[in-house]
Amino acid sequence: MSSPLSGVPEHFDAIVVGSGFGGSVSAQRLAAAGQRVLVLERGKPYPPGSFPRTPVNMKHNFWNPSQGLQGMFDLWSFDGFDGLVSSGLGGGSLIYANVTLRKDEHWFVHDDRTGGAYESWPVTRADLDPHYDRVEPMLEVQKYPFDQAPYNQTGKTITLKEASVGIGEWFLPNLAITFANPDSLAIPGEPILEARPNLHRRTRQTCRLCGECDVGCNYGSKNTLDYTYLTAAQYDGAEIRTRCEVRDFAPLADGRWTVSYVHHDEAAEGRVTDTKALPSTTLTADRLILSAGTFGTNFLLLSMRERGVLPGLSPALGQGFSGNGDMLSFALRCSQTTPDGSQSPRIVDPSTGPVITSAMRMADEHDGNGASGRGFYVEDAGYPAFGSWMVQLLDEPRVLMESLPLIFKVVRRLLGRRSEDDNSPISELFGDCSRSAGLMPLLAMGRDVPDGKMSLDGDTLQIDWSKDRGSHGYYKKVREVCERMTEQAGGEFRDVPTWLLNRAVTVHPVGGARMGNTAAEGVVDPWGRVFGYPGLHVADGSVMPGSVGANPSLTIAALADRFCNAIIEGLPEP
Repeated sequence: MSSPLSGVPEHFDAIVVGSGFGGSVSAQRLAAAGQRVLVLERGKPYPPGSFPRTPVNMKHNFWNPSQGLQGMFDLWSFDGFDGLVSSGLGGGSLIYANVTLRKDEHWFVHDDRTGGAYESWPVTRADLDPHYDRVEPMLEVQKYPFDQAPYNQTGKTITLKEASVGIGEWFLPNLAITFANPDSLAIPGEPILEARPNLHRRTRQTCRLCGECDVGCNYGSKNTLDYTYLTAAQYDGAEIRTRCEVRDFAPLADGRWTVSYVHHDEAAEGRVTDTKALPSTTLTADRLILSAGTFGTNFLLLSMRERGVLPGLSPALGQGFSGNGDMLSFALRCSQTTPDGSQSPRIVDPSTGPVITSAMRMADEHDGNGASGRGFYVEDAGYPAFGSWMVQLLDEPRVLMESLPLIFKVVRRLLGRRSEDDNSPISELFGDCSRSAGLMPLLAMGRDVPDGKMSLDGDTLQIDWSKDRGSHGYYKKVREVCERMTEQAGGEFRDVPTWLLNRAVTVHPVGGARMGNTAAEGVVDPWGRVFGYPGLHVADGSVMPGSVGANPSLTIAALADRFCNAIIEGLPEP
């Protein structure tokens, strides 16, 4: 966009690429400081009620504009693993499970290794605590109200707590979810009281316990970034443009930056489109903040170096990729001991509640308490109710075969003329529901080895990483602990099918543009400023020197808050 009279590109104090945890925090902080800020988000906004649920609409809820897909889920596939990220206003907050944990104090490690697996954090927990303190109120975090009925009957919370006994430390983490209005009891479905209207201008409701967090909350119960930081940024004067994908940027001789983006028209949804031929809009800014996520930011930086736009980027670019130790497994057909000593199906019911309600922490060798190996967390994952119906259908062939006499009884009843109010035969056709109600997903994440390397193959991002390389010992330990927890929950341990195919899945990719004290160690300094390029900043998961260990969203936000301090306070560029 340019001035209609002068033809000069529109200028901003700061342009932020992406609206995830790094981008949203950056936009709000800088706008509140009086700067003219523009947020460019490639995806579209998702007000309450707009997340698809039917198969035909879910089919189109993926990101590939060239094929007419402008949806939320963006799946990246590499040799050895897959990574799932989000496209939309609010970035990863739209699909994350709301857990807001601080990085453990002793996990800011300084390894003496060299090469791609080198991990040395140039910041400490003490450096980040003031920023954690500022971010948590903005995200309006609350703990799952496990001390209050009916929440104290949540099956998966009880199951994880019992499965953790003697293994690790079970606790209720902070969640960016509204369960209750201030000074009120938690009640599902109550209107959320907001100090000012959110940017969607829509009413939100307290958590409905529907387990749909990871597919987008249609009730607005999640305190996603569009309701928190982006709403605040807009009130502070920031401009937000959606469906705008940044393709190019470059430094100008006067110290400013030029940024070009294409607009994905809503009318193009559902149509194959030559996105390379889309017209671009050029802007300028004093500062450019890349917050396009680990995959997006590394792809942009690698592309700019490859094309000679940013030839002086650190040789560390692309090194130190980590999947944050993500591993998913299942405790199937969990059971419990009855008073008479027999076993009965345990009602875990993973679709009741938010996706995650509680967690267990396994100690790390750096904790100083005698523990060995790398630490990690295991959390009680869940999924929407329609997932339970799908799991139940897997059990129905067995149930139907065992229930043939009941089926004949039901048929006779339907064909008979007598009035009968005994519905027990129909009820019994569901069997004991032990597969669907007794399934416990176990989501683990922790301190894997950041030995992945990102590169370009033409215009395609490549990542050389394998779970069986440097992190083999870590994953072996995680799997053994999850097996022990499954045994204590009276269940049968199961890996996800992709794990059996030697493929990992991460929803927390980090690294590649990591922090360091020098350009030899990292791409950015401890304040998120790119070495050698004044005015260029990175604020997302790519700056992590290694895994966060815990869910990384809060740490990404806290680092972005810290980075903004350097801009606002005018700290000298590196």
